Amino acid sequence: MVTLGQFNQLSQADAVTLLTPCVAIPAWVSELVAARPYARRHQLLERAQLAASRWQQAELQQALSAHPRIGDKPAGADEHHALSRQEQAGVDAANAPLAEALRHENARYEAHFGHVFLIRARGRSGEQMLQELRRRLHNSPAQETAEALAQLTEITLIRLEGVINA
Repeated sequence: MVTLGQFNQLSQADAVTLLTPCVAIPAWVSELVAARPYARRHQLLERAQLAASRWQQAELQQALSAHPRIGDKPAGADEHHALSRQEQAGVDAANAPLAEALRHENARYEAHFGHVFLIRARGRSGEQMLQELRRRLHNSPAQETAEALAQLTEITLIRLEGVINA
């Protein structure tokens, strides 16, 4: 975590490296880095929200490349995997019926929509995520894209808030 002042002073390359784990959308990262310096943290967060509001299907597909399935514990050492492990702490790996239900429903979701299920895991139990996964299987493709983009925005802003403090 860095302060806003430190973020403003980072080289472009270091600022990009700092923000990249927030979301695998390089254009979003570049926009936030290019708009420095920020006088207040809320200005950075507003800019981040505005940039995220323009995301479409292409950006969603880009970002999904860095997101594991709900219930899978990513084993990678990079920052994306570390954040996903922390965020999915509410999924009890020892709960075999839950793990099996998540595997089954993830497979149904992926067959239906063609990509992994994306949800803000932080603050949700495994059972809550399973209920949401089942509910969203009834969405149309357009509805699901909108929900997935909203979830991606939440995940990204939470991660940004964790990287840069006041």
